[in-house]
Amino acid sequence: MKKIIKTDKAPAPIGPYNQAVVVGDSVYISGTIAMDLQSKQLIKTTIKEETKIVMEYLGEILKAAGVDYDNVVKTTIFLNDMNNFVHVNEVYSGYFTKEFPARATIQAQRLPKDANVEISLEAKIF
Repeated sequence: MKKIIKTDKAPAPIGPYNQAVVVGDSVYISGTIAMDLQSKQLIKTTIKEETKIVMEYLGEILKAAGVDYDNVVKTTIFLNDMNNFVHVNEVYSGYFTKEFPARATIQAQRLPKDANVEISLEAKIF
């Protein structure tokens, strides 16, 4: 059985998907971008600030699912420019206090709303 996770502390989906789904002991979080919660417009600032916003939103979704960053086992990061890799890492690394999860980082030609960064997570409920 699956449970749909929703929080108003992170952007609502902009298509036919959910913020997150829990199945058994696994939490699957959809790709998240730096979108303003009220206007639903992309927050375009520096890559570091956009990454921080995305990570904060992901933290809220994790919390709504009853877990936190220590439960994350896999992340996927989509960048519009791989030259931002080091800047994203600087922010991203600060959210993991024990161990880093497995990860893939991919350069995408275009992301939703022309975002610079989109991140999705998978976590386990321990």
